[in-house]
Amino acid sequence: MLCIGVAGTIEQIQPSPITFKMRRENGILVAAALAFALVGCGSDPEPETGSGSPERRALPVQAIEVAPRDLSRRVQVSAPVEPMRTIRLAARTEGVLTEVLVEEGDEVSAGQLLATIDVREQQAELNRARARLDEKQASFERMEQLKARDYIDAASYEAARAELAIAESELELWQTRVEFGSVNASIDGTVVGRYVEPGEAISRHEALFSIADLSSLVVRLGVSELDVRHLSFGDAVVVQIDAVADQNPLAGMVRRIFPAAEPDSRLITVEVEVPDALEHGLRPGFLARAHMLVDQREDVLAVPAGSVAESQGEYFVMVINGDERLERRVIEPGILRGAWREVRAGLEVGDRVVSANPLEMNAGDRVRIVELSG
Repeated sequence: MLCIGVAGTIEQIQPSPITFKMRRENGILVAAALAFALVGCGSDPEPETGSGSPERRALPVQAIEVAPRDLSRRVQVSAPVEPMRTIRLAARTEGVLTEVLVEEGDEVSAGQLLATIDVREQQAELNRARARLDEKQASFERMEQLKARDYIDAASYEAARAELAIAESELELWQTRVEFGSVNASIDGTVVGRYVEPGEAISRHEALFSIADLSSLVVRLGVSELDVRHLSFGDAVVVQIDAVADQNPLAGMVRRIFPAAEPDSRLITVEVEVPDALEHGLRPGFLARAHMLVDQREDVLAVPAGSVAESQGEYFVMVINGDERLERRVIEPGILRGAWREVRAGLEVGDRVVSANPLEMNAGDRVRIVELSG
């Protein structure tokens, strides 16, 4: 109302065709009225604080309450399930297979006959060696009798004994070659591979069967050299296998860590044993995903990574005190794990920290928490 009245006064005292003196007086009145109008129409003054400076509006912020968290790091590595021990049986002599007595899936025991090779030629040589040995044995016995009567010299006696020893060695040689015609299991286990059929001609050292000990199944994982240093014998490993989803997860254990890294991949093999694997339905070749804890950090204080700022070599956060004002708190940061930063010193459980953009805030600013998470 005051502004409108003044404006009306201004319109009423506009210059009119009167004397110059009256114009001057009216001009003074107009200036005074204009100044009064400007003061009267101004905005209301801001409230003042006790110090005499204007109080800034409370800044809306999101905050988090500091609490212990689990920042442990886990890695997932996939590999097939394997028997702990697999033996590849090879032929010890060349020839033609006359019999193959087992198939894949058959359980065998150590020493059991699995296949036979035609060794009739070697058997004939064995018979010849046996006859030669009988001959040399009889000759040596006669030499012994003659030597006892001093009818021969020592050299003739030693020559006869040497010929007997050679005949014995030849017999042993051909006996061994005949035995090579029998292929026997070297361990108790299950036939997981059969690579030949009866009637096939095979060469020496050719693979014939694979026998696995299925009582112990393992997963051999390739682990980074940066992660393997956190693992040790006996560490628990969670194993998941899609083929036996109803049995997941399975409890595994680090059985051994290989001493050297693979030259191509730079990965170190970690062998994880799965106890009672067969009872859970596992079979060699099933794909397993192993989850391993490689850096254990449980119950550590942490804040959002965006709430930590760095200035002149110092790391700090903005803490909201009991008066709803900001405090600049210097901290000792730890590892960065995803969206969280570990705090080794400077904060306590229950402290309220601004979640983001600490560089854009000033200590002492009044804030209003719009969202508080824990």
